[in-house]
Amino acid sequence: MSPPSTSPLRVMLVDDHALVRMGFRMLLADAQIDVVAEAGTGEDACAAYAQAQPDVVVLDLSMPGMGGLEALRRLLAQDPKARVLVLSAHEDTAHPRRALKAGALGYLGKRSAPDALIAAVTAVGAGRPYVDAATAQVLALATVTGETSPAEGLSEREFSVFVQLARGLSVAQIAENLKLSPSTVGTHLYHVKQKLGASNQSELTLVALRWGLIEA
Repeated sequence: MSPPSTSPLRVMLVDDHALVRMGFRMLLADAQIDVVAEAGTGEDACAAYAQAQPDVVVLDLSMPGMGGLEALRRLLAQDPKARVLVLSAHEDTAHPRRALKAGALGYLGKRSAPDALIAAVTAVGAGRPYVDAATAQVLALATVTGETSPAEGLSEREFSVFVQLARGLSVAQIAENLKLSPSTVGTHLYHVKQKLGASNQSELTLVALRWGLIEA
């Protein structure tokens, strides 16, 4: 008797670059993995998730709007069993730690070899954790040396506000993206400045660049 056939994994791609999504879609198709939905923002991903019902969400962290970390939290609030593989060009420790702590099942650096995407999606689709070797090494070294980003001391909401402000967004834009009041964003910003010893937006941007939290 032949073994029962298994359905191909169903994947939702979330990345603000259409060319990146096209490349991923082609890679996954070669491995008989179906891309059933695509989104260019976290907002669109949260809106499309229920109808798409993917086995795996491949989610980029650096996107306009609410961004990847906020989208991750909202997807998991919508479906606690969602299996999310986070993609990131960042090479810091704060992003992978926060993504995994927030409930991502996998973390893959965008500089990984193309076949790593297949391995990561397959692992996460099977319910197994996955962290690429380079990211795992960075996290392990940080644990050994004790060298961590000063942003590690920020709360999840403070970190989201900090990263968006460091990218040049205004308080009003951040409030809209995170669905918070401007006064609440201002309160978070005050605490961020206190914790990081920064007095203005330029100093916060320098801290973020120094620790690889945003791209130059």
